Amino acid sequence: MLLTPCVFPMVPMTISFFMKQSSSAAEGRFKAFIYGLFIVLLYTIPICIIIGLTWIIGGNSVTADIFNWLATHWLPNLIFFVVFMIFAASFFGAFEIELPSSLANKTDAKAGAKGFGGIFFMALTLVLVSFSCTGPIVGTVLIKSTQGEFWTPMVTMLAFSVAFALPFTILAMFPSLLKKMKSGAWLNSVKVVLGFIEVALGFKFLSVADQTYHWGLLDREIYLAIWIVVFTLMGLYLIGKIRFKNDSPLEYVSVLRLGLAIAVFSFVVYMIPGMWGAPLKALSGYLPPIETQDFVVWNHADGMTAVPSSAKAGETGSKYDLKLPLNLEGYFTLEEGMEASRKQGKPIFVDITGLGCVNCREMEQRVWSDPKVESILRNEYVIVALYTDDKSPLHEEDYLTTEDGKVIKELGRKNSYIVRSRFNVNAQPNYVILDGNGRQLLPVRGYDLSVDGFVGFLRAGIEEYSK
Repeated sequence: MLLTPCVFPMVPMTISFFMKQSSSAAEGRFKAFIYGLFIVLLYTIPICIIIGLTWIIGGNSVTADIFNWLATHWLPNLIFFVVFMIFAASFFGAFEIELPSSLANKTDAKAGAKGFGGIFFMALTLVLVSFSCTGPIVGTVLIKSTQGEFWTPMVTMLAFSVAFALPFTILAMFPSLLKKMKSGAWLNSVKVVLGFIEVALGFKFLSVADQTYHWGLLDREIYLAIWIVVFTLMGLYLIGKIRFKNDSPLEYVSVLRLGLAIAVFSFVVYMIPGMWGAPLKALSGYLPPIETQDFVVWNHADGMTAVPSSAKAGETGSKYDLKLPLNLEGYFTLEEGMEASRKQGKPIFVDITGLGCVNCREMEQRVWSDPKVESILRNEYVIVALYTDDKSPLHEEDYLTTEDGKVIKELGRKNSYIVRSRFNVNAQPNYVILDGNGRQLLPVRGYDLSVDGFVGFLRAGIEEYSK
């Protein structure tokens, strides 16, 4: 954030303010610390108040429902997508996002006061004046944090505000460091690069809506094609082949820009095999499931064969038309899973997951895909995937009436209610092992990329079931 053109010019003003306000170096450093603290509080307290009021008024369940709605419903996700595109256009120089100048001017006028009041208004001036650059990134942080966790938005905003305040605090404590920092056209380049990143991240929200509502608009190969083009354009920008409105001519490519361009183009080359079904495990959490791809290359004993993904989708026998990862077979309601468990004499592996869950996709591609794990899941368990964000309507016989008399008629909302009330968890992924009567055999296991740990968890479940 320090290296954006609407924040960097605030640095000299900050140094000047503290040099005039302080009679000694010790006093200046103390005031600089208070200044950084005010910046952190101005960013963190508002989101804490919003979430706190939501929790006080509605309790945990209402707060969870609100965050689940924000994270998975088509309306907020489409709004977030549009907002990200607007932010990106702003970073590319199409227009500036600014607060009313009168608000910033009034705040700036009070910043000259002595004592803590002046320091507070100096911090408020920084927050307001830098809004055109911090606004998009703050919005990104808040949007990305709405994944159903009560503490996540507050902790995320605290981390962001500390990172943002730290450079100003350090420079206010040690003004001599400012001499080593020079402004220039490179500041706008930072902004443009952030614009490319905004475009790439924005499509994640469109993808979430597409998956939870089964629109089929943004399958994996389409998503990858967009990212390949976006990051190719970023690489071309870094080497000076593309210029934007506020850019100065690039006389030569610096070593830093060349290094960044090499990294970006290498990333593009890494993504290209994904168009033909390569797993791309490093990006598994950000891409649509490989089951959405038109064709993939499956690894058989007789070699690699490209086939339509629909031909390899696991036939689950479930009444709901969903798919499990890795061509596994299973069910999507606990009732179906328990019935199958009693018939087959196998324990139940409950996958508490979500179509828009980043960590779930990472677990599937980096842990489930291990031959040892996949073999155990495929042969020794009945799998039940409880998608907590799927918008499919329930069959009437599967309707759920809650304790307060509310009737749930949507698959994802029913699953979300079950995992909160029955397993006492409200995040994804989580994994539970049950017997055919629904008795829990082991404590819930959460996100953990240890393959050996996961194998041990699955084998312990089999042992408990056999007792």
